[in-house]
Amino acid sequence: QVRLVESGGGLVQPGGSLRLSCAASGSIFNINTMVWYRQAPGKERELVAAITGSGSTNYADSVKGRFTISRDNAKNTLYLQMNSLKPEDTAVYYCRYGFSASILYGSWGQGTQVTVSP
Repeated sequence: QVRLVESGGGLVQPGGSLRLSCAASGSIFNINTMVWYRQAPGKERELVAAITGSGSTNYADSVKGRFTISRDNAKNTLYLQMNSLKPEDTAVYYCRYGFSASILYGSWGQGTQVTVSP
């Protein structure tokens, strides 16, 4: 079982950018789908973005055009480039992997906190 560790969060002003990283303990080459979820205070966890082994991507409507998910199989790392950040993007961000965006393997990690505030 591959373990994932998120990093790269922080405090940023509205309109700013952050790049999140998700380092895997083993090879992600054969992992079909990798995803980013987020959970804001008092809200349910929601899917932000997903990427398949072939590079196909899918985004939540709220982040389309602002966020970009990518994976580097050679470095066993998943990324989430977040641009034009808004206060409503404030949340803890988690990465996971699985058969699909809704059929996940493993468990939730610590996540990385993203706070967008003036």
